[in-house]
Amino acid sequence: MKEEEKKSLIEKVFIKVNKIDKVLENRVDVILLKMINMLKYFFILAMILYLAICIMSLSHKIVSFTLAQGALDFASSKNILTDGLFTLIVIAIVKTLFIKNGFDYALTFLEIAFVVIIRKLILLETIPSETDLLIALGFTSCAFFILIVYIHNLKRKWKKEDHHHK
Repeated sequence: MKEEEKKSLIEKVFIKVNKIDKVLENRVDVILLKMINMLKYFFILAMILYLAICIMSLSHKIVSFTLAQGALDFASSKNILTDGLFTLIVIAIVKTLFIKNGFDYALTFLEIAFVVIIRKLILLETIPSETDLLIALGFTSCAFFILIVYIHNLKRKWKKEDHHHK
């Protein structure tokens, strides 16, 4: 009988410790989640500020180059195009910070990767030693583009099917 009382006492202690542990774990999870959300919104605000700086910088370059040169030469146009593509990448990254759906999040990063590859293709010098890299980047960007179009068509098809089922 004493063994049963001991077991039940030990079991009761373990059950109480387990309950306390679960309560603490839930509270800690909630606190940490709130802290992460606060940091996420701080990061979003910092990225929006950075995006505004990128847009102001791009606008300043366009205006100053145009005032200085009139019709822009190739080097200035390439510089503006580079900054414009970089600004597009920052816009896309800021956009992803608001996406809740994992599928759309992944698709957006695929689109960002496509823009990054295109940017690299535009900036890469077309010299014979870079031919292999140009071909690889060209095929990769083509594959990304096909994937993006295919996924967008799938999403449109899924939306049509959802409307027909409702």
